[in-house]
Amino acid sequence: MIMPLEDLINYNTNSYELAVAVNRRAFELAVLKTTEVEKNNGKVVSLAARQIFDKQVEYRFIRS
Repeated sequence: MIMPLEDLINYNTNSYELAVAVNRRAFELAVLKTTEVEKNNGKVVSLAARQIFDKQVEYRFIRS
């Protein structure tokens, strides 16, 4: 799976929040080492981005 470039180009909200969400999800995937990660040849960043864009994983930030 390659990075979803078209989705990144069309993303029109806070890109910093997106980067943090992808980073955190990629870390989770790297730790969990699920079969989905193995199918993606260990490429957790592109998998995390795809999951967020496809709304398989949702994120929200709690402001303090």
